[in-house]
Amino acid sequence: RAEAAKKKRQERAARKAEEALAREIRHAVPAEERHCPACGSEDLKPLGPGRTSVVYEYVPARFEKQVHVQEVLACACGRGVVTAPPPARVVDRGEYGPGFLAHVVTSKCADAMPLHRLAQRVERSGVPMSRSTLTDLFHQAASVLLPLCQHLLQCIASADVVWADETPLRVLDVKKTRLGYLWTFLTQNEAGQWLIGYRFSLGRASKTPKEVLGGTSGALVVDAYTGYNAVTLPQGRVRVGCWAHCRRRFFDALATAPEAREALDFILALYRVEALARDAGVVRTDAHRELRQQQSLPVLTALRAWMEAQAPRHLPKGPLGQAISYALKQWDALTRFVSDARLPLDNNRSESALRKAA
Repeated sequence: RAEAAKKKRQERAARKAEEALAREIRHAVPAEERHCPACGSEDLKPLGPGRTSVVYEYVPARFEKQVHVQEVLACACGRGVVTAPPPARVVDRGEYGPGFLAHVVTSKCADAMPLHRLAQRVERSGVPMSRSTLTDLFHQAASVLLPLCQHLLQCIASADVVWADETPLRVLDVKKTRLGYLWTFLTQNEAGQWLIGYRFSLGRASKTPKEVLGGTSGALVVDAYTGYNAVTLPQGRVRVGCWAHCRRRFFDALATAPEAREALDFILALYRVEALARDAGVVRTDAHRELRQQQSLPVLTALRAWMEAQAPRHLPKGPLGQAISYALKQWDALTRFVSDARLPLDNNRSESALRKAA
């Protein structure tokens, strides 16, 4: 652990050194001190490159007003005029450049900065601004990026393994709020990079999954919500269950049924197998599948036997009874990862993607 922690610190330090822009500031010895403290001689020479220390400082960002002047040339004949092409604009006749729009979108979506606060910050930087203007710019940016968003969702839908999840989201309505839903769809490409797409809808029905994943094939990693049934078997994707959702139910049952700890230990054993695969560097390979067949499959067999033995001892509506019922109903989906190394144990990636909105 100590070696791993040391390596992590070194990697973080190297990443800082790469990401931060460096500016060298030279500090000269003051004139009144440019003499030898031992003999008093002023014949001093540099000793090496100097003593180096690092300080991270914040330099406030600034907005720039750019005045574009297009050259206009006229012919001596008096009949021809040539004008330099105008600068490219995100929106026709728009007064704000792509960097400004990117700053607005990043501030709101990535940094959770409300637009009325952003307007105050922009005004402090010397640019007249109102919240309504920023709102218009935000929607204009969304319109410009719509083709890219659609292409991203198409790339995700064409993947063999897709993760999906949804979360409720309060949105403004006339004199009140109403409940909407934010959906996320993501996949991992061959290079290990994650592609994450979002969709918003005013309902939680299966309409959104059908619009994004309808007519595609492969595997879909989701929880037990029935809204995804429209795009899963028998005509669509193979459903893959989430052990994190399953584990939460057994964890919640601990307060009234301490024996639920046995189920948690079984699930922990499944995750330890995945940790072994990561440490060995064999994730999503044939060796990973063999490791699951050798170590995860016996754990699943023992867990199922334990649940079948415990089920008659607990009320169906009790916490542990419901946890066991949930796991048994989802058993096929929960165990598909054993035969396919590309499939994960849980859907935590989707939940992490939704936390950005929260």
